[in-house]
Amino acid sequence: MREVLFVVGEASGDLHAGKVAEVLRARAPELPMVGVGGGHMRAAGVTLLDDVERLAVMGFVEVLQHVPKHWALLRRLRARIESGRVGLVVLLDYPGFNLRVAEVAHRAGVPVLYYITPQVWAWGADRLPKLARLVTKAASILPFEEALLRAHGIDATFVGHPLLDRAQSLPSQAEARQQLGLPADAPVLAMFPGSRRAEIARHLEPFTQAALDVQRRRPDVHVVVSVAPTVKISPSDCPFPLVHGASFVVQRAATAGLLKSGTNTLEAAVAGLPHVIGYRTSAITYAIARRVVKIPHIGLVNVVAGEAVSPEFVQEAFVPANVADALMPLFDVTSEARQQAEAGLARVRAQLGTPGASARVAEMILAMQGGARVG
Repeated sequence: MREVLFVVGEASGDLHAGKVAEVLRARAPELPMVGVGGGHMRAAGVTLLDDVERLAVMGFVEVLQHVPKHWALLRRLRARIESGRVGLVVLLDYPGFNLRVAEVAHRAGVPVLYYITPQVWAWGADRLPKLARLVTKAASILPFEEALLRAHGIDATFVGHPLLDRAQSLPSQAEARQQLGLPADAPVLAMFPGSRRAEIARHLEPFTQAALDVQRRRPDVHVVVSVAPTVKISPSDCPFPLVHGASFVVQRAATAGLLKSGTNTLEAAVAGLPHVIGYRTSAITYAIARRVVKIPHIGLVNVVAGEAVSPEFVQEAFVPANVADALMPLFDVTSEARQQAEAGLARVRAQLGTPGASARVAEMILAMQGGARVG
């Protein structure tokens, strides 16, 4: 039996691929699985060819600094795909690299399933013809993606958002606070500065300043910082306690959040956490992004909602005092700002589909491999 090759480029992809691999291991234990990933994939029985921690970068400038190791990895993957050992390539996000892998697979006659497809609705619409040519099937996770992809000749299926799988047994606020050792009644601000080193470097200082400003105005506010398991932050850079690898618990414990734009804003929607979005990147990356991004919002929660459910402070607009201004009414459960945010987050949750994305993707993999259906 030929192997399934997973390729992810960052921690979130490793998590989602690991969930799919868990289902595959239970349903088809004889199926060989290899990939580029991390601890979640390894724990699910995937033999790792390279570690995702070496790959995760952000922005146009940052990617250029990592070109040599990406080309070296691509050569290794090409050799494996062309050897005839690979029966199916499963790509998750990371389009700058993964579309090159798809090209290799296409030339070798190996089918490609793209799970968590490139955000062509935001930028990179010129990638749609390439996706149609290279991708055998696509599993989309946002409600509007299926129709867009199908309109451009891509065999796409909306499988629901994988966050819903993780969120099926969320703790109550009281349970979450007990787990984290937080007081039961005090207001709590949760900070999510990012999962990549470059994100932490750009966001930690302004996020910290905004949180300190909140505490100056409301000394009773407790602050916690949610970071990926691999992230290390010096106490001299951040005076607040760190919580590793428990993002949903932190969001359930919090009263309000300050989040980097991205998937964690959808986590906040699922968890019901009103929040403010902050984002900074390099000046060159931002200048390029302003020319190519075709949507009015940067936070995924606002993209799905089609409106500003959560205030956004991007680049020079991220002024800690202004961010603190936006956060303050979220600590008042009776404020209009908080009630509007909660209603908007509920609308977003309703659009994300139903739990079971990982099983649906596993079913697609087994079908493409000629295996049995996942029940």
